[in-house]
Amino acid sequence: MHFVSFTTILLLQLSHLAVLHGAKWTYTGPEGQQYWSKHYPYCGGSFQSPIDIESELLRFDPSLGPIEVQNYDLSPNEQLTLGNNGHSVQLSLPHKMYISSLPRRYTAAQLHLHWGSSNKPAGSEHLVNGRQYAAELHIVHYNSDKYPNMSMAVDKSDGLAVLGVLIELGEFNPTFEQFLKFISGVKYRDQRVQIPGFNIRGLLPSRLDEYFRYDGSLTTPPCYPSVLWTVFRNHVTISRKQFLALATSLYSLHAQDSALVPLNANFRKPQAVDSRVVLVSFKEGRGLHGTLTVTSPLTRKQIVQQLLVGDLADLADEGLYQLLPSSPDQLHAGKKKDLKEEHSQSLAKYKRQTVNTSLRKKSQTNRSVGKFVLAEDTLSYASLEQRVFHQLRQAHAENKLVQALKDIVFPELNLKSYLDCRSDLALPTIRHILRGRPTDEAFELDRSLTKAFMGQGKTSTAMKKSVPTTNYGHPSPASPRKPHSQGYPHPWLLPMEWED
Repeated sequence: MHFVSFTTILLLQLSHLAVLHGAKWTYTGPEGQQYWSKHYPYCGGSFQSPIDIESELLRFDPSLGPIEVQNYDLSPNEQLTLGNNGHSVQLSLPHKMYISSLPRRYTAAQLHLHWGSSNKPAGSEHLVNGRQYAAELHIVHYNSDKYPNMSMAVDKSDGLAVLGVLIELGEFNPTFEQFLKFISGVKYRDQRVQIPGFNIRGLLPSRLDEYFRYDGSLTTPPCYPSVLWTVFRNHVTISRKQFLALATSLYSLHAQDSALVPLNANFRKPQAVDSRVVLVSFKEGRGLHGTLTVTSPLTRKQIVQQLLVGDLADLADEGLYQLLPSSPDQLHAGKKKDLKEEHSQSLAKYKRQTVNTSLRKKSQTNRSVGKFVLAEDTLSYASLEQRVFHQLRQAHAENKLVQALKDIVFPELNLKSYLDCRSDLALPTIRHILRGRPTDEAFELDRSLTKAFMGQGKTSTAMKKSVPTTNYGHPSPASPRKPHSQGYPHPWLLPMEWED
């Protein structure tokens, strides 16, 4: 009887989440992107996309080779489905298409676009040093080595890989015309037409060896942080006529709806960086000769190993400057907080039993003396949300779902991303790791770090001079870096050259 009762309650929770995730969303207005997290909590969480790809985020990674795609040249005999889903125009892709240059095979599922409006042709989601392009193409792939289809992969932390192509107004693009000429058949939401296959490779820039790479999320609800992003450095062009076809021909509602709402300006605003960096596959041209080279994976593992099993007393006493941000303003992403208050709160967190303690322990890093082991478990965001929501419901704290998920997910993602060289190590992650260490030692290190933070202003100037940063196209060794995120402290560990 108790089992039946618990099962009934759990089903009610899942039904509640299902209703929430069926919520209507738009880019502006009462259901606009600033309200997405109300029904889709990950939209207010960590590692979100898109971002503004700024110069100070760039790290050259010599291991990044050209993107290799297979079977992109489709025969006209193959039928593809072009549809209007109310948020974008989307083209289905056959499963024989895939990316072969990543550690796992990522199989194509669909492509879609984001664009501006007729009076403002600026609608790309990713920005490059503040510049927004007219539109952006996304070719979505899923990890077919691990998951049978897109639906199973979309909420997994290693589930998706997306190729992003920036689009500017310019010359007529015959490849884009292969599907744009059919959009009059999908003017309204849920309309679909069959179109002949064509060479999808023609939608990409000519050079596939120059790109930006970072860890991010879906740019639409439910905003799962499950995407390995590749945004090509070089843009492609479409004509103004082709752009206007996108911006003026489509509607976001059904044909029978009384109000006709144009489908345009369907882009998400840039999101917080959250200690991430952007790897680049190129180091030449446009002033990139001063771009820092990413820290080696070996060095990163050694640093985490020290935090896992090293002598914390020694770490607290020596070499602490290596773990400090390069500017006091970056401690809390441009928001100057009282460090004493923050310190006392962090110590209280160690002692307090929180609603997600068991979840943290379940997915926390494995610890083994003398050997570094990272948990192999993939985060499943949908199931994690259900479990956290159920616990919060029991505590009558459902309104804390966004923050609870953020507290759990950020350290996990940051640690994995750090070890993959796509993030700097952040303070919440350090504390996440230290949670498994002897209490007194962890407290001592935390106290020492706080003391160092409070007195670091004297050393930050010297540190900035010793670590060059580069503005895109304009080397500036002494220029201060902008904050990386809004909500988490600036990364502790400064970039270093690859070890010989």
